[in-house]
Amino acid sequence: MKRWLSWWDGRVVLLALDVAVAAAVIVVTLTGGDPRDPHPALYVPAVVVSGLALLARRRWPFLVLLVAVACMPAGVTLLPLMVAQYSVAARHGVSWVTGIAVVVAGIAGKVLPVLSAPESLTQVVIVLLSFVFGPLLAGLWMHQRAALLAVLRDRAEEAERTRTLLADQAVFAERRRIAREMHDVVAHRVTAVALQAGALSVRAPDEQTEQAAETIRATSAVALDELRGILRVLRDDAPDPDPGVLASLEDLVAQVVATGARVELTLPDPLPAVPDQVGRAAYRVVQESLTNAGKHAPHAAVDVRLAVTGDRLAVEVTNRLTPHGSAVPGSGYGLVGMRERVELAGGDLRTGPTGDGRFRVLAGFPVGEGS
Repeated sequence: MKRWLSWWDGRVVLLALDVAVAAAVIVVTLTGGDPRDPHPALYVPAVVVSGLALLARRRWPFLVLLVAVACMPAGVTLLPLMVAQYSVAARHGVSWVTGIAVVVAGIAGKVLPVLSAPESLTQVVIVLLSFVFGPLLAGLWMHQRAALLAVLRDRAEEAERTRTLLADQAVFAERRRIAREMHDVVAHRVTAVALQAGALSVRAPDEQTEQAAETIRATSAVALDELRGILRVLRDDAPDPDPGVLASLEDLVAQVVATGARVELTLPDPLPAVPDQVGRAAYRVVQESLTNAGKHAPHAAVDVRLAVTGDRLAVEVTNRLTPHGSAVPGSGYGLVGMRERVELAGGDLRTGPTGDGRFRVLAGFPVGEGS
């Protein structure tokens, strides 16, 4: 069925149109022909064959023309021949095939004898318009229209490709600009913090101060490493970070605990094998949640729990709500960025207070084979 429908460019409307044309030609020919002369027994079969042949006029128009010519000795009218001539012109345009079709139609339709010995000028005009130029010009117009539409379609596709290319170039340029800004501003500030913390740990007056300074220095060093990874991604200089990020959640929690926070981590044993994007998203959810807990509920215990149920990975971070937060400013885009990252990994995110006075961040990710 699909192969046959390809004759009509896969459009049922064109098939219905050709069926209607074939039916109309058969009906008009049966009512307008002369079944008595010269072969009355072949008249109806010839009419039906010439009409049904029009169903193939888009695929083999010249063959349909020859079928119409072959049926004319049985008394079939010129209507199938005219439709076939139009179809040849519409398919092949200005070509030698169209020229041969016009000559064949003129001879078979007895147009040339009329033109050689016309009874009147009016008769010549009617014959030319009806049996020669009418179908020919209509077919050539349709051929030119189809060619023009193809050109316009190609131009539209080329314009779309150009717009996409320009948009990609603009995105790449903006990513380069952001990378430069992050390198020149953020990386410089974090490096300064790391250097000052290192200097403080060397000159610390007591062990507690030295430990706090060393924690700040180590955290700054990790931040610089992560920043370099982000810059490589922005500049397309290297692939995204390695997939084993779930295993590094223990290191992340240990760094937070070293700052004096109370965090309890529960991981499934063994750790599930998850896609790279899911692992990175889960890591960032925990990281951002711990950061938010430290800012909005300082000194409150935080519970981080990862669990696998079926083909879903659940990442849950909860902490007790406190009336006062810290004075550390935030960007205001933490939850927004977290949600975007989760959704890009094919997951879903729910955040908000619970009924028992806690704040919960719950992210779910697909970890099955089809994820």
